[in-house]
Order: sequence, then C-alpha cells, then structure tokens
Amino acid sequence: MAVKEIVKFGDDRLRKVCHPVEKFNLRLWLLLRDMADTMYDAEGVGLAGPQIGILRRVVVIDVQDDNGLIELINPEIIAMEGEQAGPEGCLSKPGRQGFVTRPDKVTVRAQDRHGKFFEITGEGLLARAFCHEIDHLDGKLYIDIEDHEIVEEEEA
Repeated sequence: MAVKEIVKFGDDRLRKVCHPVEKFNLRLWLLLRDMADTMYDAEGVGLAGPQIGILRRVVVIDVQDDNGLIELINPEIIAMEGEQAGPEGCLSKPGRQGFVTRPDKVTVRAQDRHGKFFEITGEGLLARAFCHEIDHLDGKLYIDIEDHEIVEEEEA
C-alpha cells in the first residue's frame, strides 16, 4: 500500500491543466494503485492526479456501488442530462463542503489502464464524482462553480 500526500487548496498544482497520458505501462499501473490506496485511506470517493501532485489526466473513483473502483485515463464528458444540487466536498480541502449544482446523469469516454477506450454512464453521486474529478484535471475546483455555496467549514 502506497498512500501519497494529498495536495491541499492553495497549492498551484490544483490550478494547472493536466497533460494527457500517452504511455500505458507499469508506471501508470503503479500510479493508479497508489491513487486508489490514497483515496481509500482518506475515505474519499474520488481522486485526480493533481491531488497527489501528478499533472496527468488520470482519475480513480469508487462510490461504493456495483461499479467498484473506476479508473479513468484521459477522460472527457461526452453527455450530460438533468440536474442535481447537493453538498460536495474535496479531499484537498478537508472539513469544507459546498452546495453545488451538477448534472444528474453523465457519460464519460476514457481509456482504461491498457489504453482501450470505453464509455461509462453514472447517475447521482457517480455523475457528481465524474464532474468533480474531471474538473480537477482542468484546474477547476468545486468552489469555482458559479452557484456554489459554502455549507460547512471546519473551525480553525
């Protein structure tokens, strides 16, 4: 198990646009394993490369549903439907949540750890996680969403 340090809000790496993954090799597989270990250790549902200081377009998500662990390499949202609004947090800003509006159903096109393209559709929490983590790859944070509202903040 290799748990990495999670980059916190204020670190410039969270504001960078990530580079596409071009090599699908053992190094990528180890990165995916480390990201999953880090996400589970922090009790999160998703983690993007920049959150551990890796500026590559790679995401892991597990919302504890039938999909299990989802690995997305070079993901892009190709379809969105509906709307949901609710609390959203981030492992890079523990103790803080915002009330954020996101699509209720999202379809993502990505590559797997072998470079093979696939599509996956999620609703509810999974759709929210897709949007949140892919935003990280583009240097965006949930606090950047125009209609977000802080609903809980840890005392300093």
